[in-house]
Amino acid sequence: MLYISTVLLSVFLTVSLIPMMTKLAERFQFVDVPNPRKVHTRPVPRIGGFAMALGAFVPIVLWTSVDDFVRSYLIAAAVLVIFGLLDDLRGLGYKAKFAGQIAAAVIVVVPGGVRIDSLGGLLPCCLEIPEGFAIALSIVAIVGVTNAINLSDGLDGLAGGISLLGFCCICYLAYLTGDTSALFLSLALAGAIFGFLRYNTYPATLFMGDTGSQLLGFSAIVLAIRVTQASTPLSPVLPLLILGFPVLDTLTVMVERIRSGRSPFSPDTNHFHHRLVRFGLYHTEAVFIIYAIQAAMIIAAILFKYHSDWMLVMAYVLFAGAVIGSFAVADRTGFTVKRSSLIDTNVKGTLRKIKDRNVIIRLSFALSKIAVPAVLVWSSLQLSHVPGYAAVISLLFVAALLIVRLFARAHLGLCLRCILFLTIPLLLYLVEQGRAAWMRNELVSAYHASYGVIAFLVFLVVKYSRRKTGFKATPMDFLIVFIAVVVPNLPDRSIQSFQLGRLAVEIVVLLFGCEVLIKELREKLDLVVAVTFVTLIVSGVRGLIPS
Repeated sequence: MLYISTVLLSVFLTVSLIPMMTKLAERFQFVDVPNPRKVHTRPVPRIGGFAMALGAFVPIVLWTSVDDFVRSYLIAAAVLVIFGLLDDLRGLGYKAKFAGQIAAAVIVVVPGGVRIDSLGGLLPCCLEIPEGFAIALSIVAIVGVTNAINLSDGLDGLAGGISLLGFCCICYLAYLTGDTSALFLSLALAGAIFGFLRYNTYPATLFMGDTGSQLLGFSAIVLAIRVTQASTPLSPVLPLLILGFPVLDTLTVMVERIRSGRSPFSPDTNHFHHRLVRFGLYHTEAVFIIYAIQAAMIIAAILFKYHSDWMLVMAYVLFAGAVIGSFAVADRTGFTVKRSSLIDTNVKGTLRKIKDRNVIIRLSFALSKIAVPAVLVWSSLQLSHVPGYAAVISLLFVAALLIVRLFARAHLGLCLRCILFLTIPLLLYLVEQGRAAWMRNELVSAYHASYGVIAFLVFLVVKYSRRKTGFKATPMDFLIVFIAVVVPNLPDRSIQSFQLGRLAVEIVVLLFGCEVLIKELREKLDLVVAVTFVTLIVSGVRGLIPS
């Protein structure tokens, strides 16, 4: 339960801090101004990285056992955040940025003990890496990956999505090795990214800035090294798979700059994501393709975590060759994506006509307003036992929601989202722990089937909504679906026996359903507020009544 609490708290803090920090950024012109290298056309606040840092650090400090590694990590991460903020505010040169990155790397390598001491089967068994060389190699690797993630932050949601997938993989590897410190850090960072991405997917209303991208890159490589360099059968080559795509992108761009006689640190538009857009892909399509490639690398790291180190290196070399070769051929032949007139004109045209008639959206939204609240209340009614802490949390949420509705109605939507974001995972988790006796097998089957109905209705609402301010599908939805599909199929019996996959899917569906209702209802939130009140009161009262 502490693992879930870590994720939820980091999400809650990040989501709560972002609106306040966005207003401050706009007031003091702490924004990213458009230029020819950037895809956005209006100034966008770039304070998201600081919100993510606070959202991740709080649960780490609260619930992680602070040893030499955690202490060193927090100090090093704070150094990076300070340098990142200065860079976002005033614009530091690459020398100053490198100084901050090297300082952070030294802190986590020397006193923190995060080192590349072994290359596994890549070296003869009798050959060991000297300590001085191990320290230098570790610092170079940490600084390199920190910059790789920083440079990948070129499209909305790209760096965050790549990092989220990486941290999910590191979470699983840390779970296998029993490294609770790395596990808690990865969960906290993943939760912070998840909260941030809803503001950063295309079209983004918030950027993470160098503060966020450097923190994510630094944290990812530090944790990847830690979980694969301990006394573990995991291959030490796994970080190359987990973070290999942004590293390949950075190395390719730097080599091209050197070949053309420019500084390897000079900015340009030759990153993989820029080239995908030049091929004619839409912004979201380019991000989706890179997400898919990163997801494939993560799956490979999970499946081949115990395999030969040389096999993994050769597989990565072949992957790198295929990527670089594909881009080279596309550039040489002037390849562009050809849009199908069948899809763009006939299929999309037909869907547009259906959308204009409003029949589907009216029916699906009317049914959604019944189905989502009904399942939410149904979940609370079938609880067989509610722990005392959950009852207290529910009643505190009731009080908070009541106060906001009476005295700060302008913030009701934000308050409602935060409460539902925390309540739904906990509620469905408790449902899986034990159901009331009146829930027969037939009712349980109907309950699970209702989530399929909600998913279908939500899809129709999102697809056919004409409101510009309504809920929109984004590449982040791919990340959610990917995680929900992969988690239950991880090769671990304790995860599979808990039906974690079905639980994850149902949490995602109900959260999406509530968010769609809030977005589509806009200011008319009385229905969702009333249902949330009922759910919280039922849960709270149930926890206070002895079983």
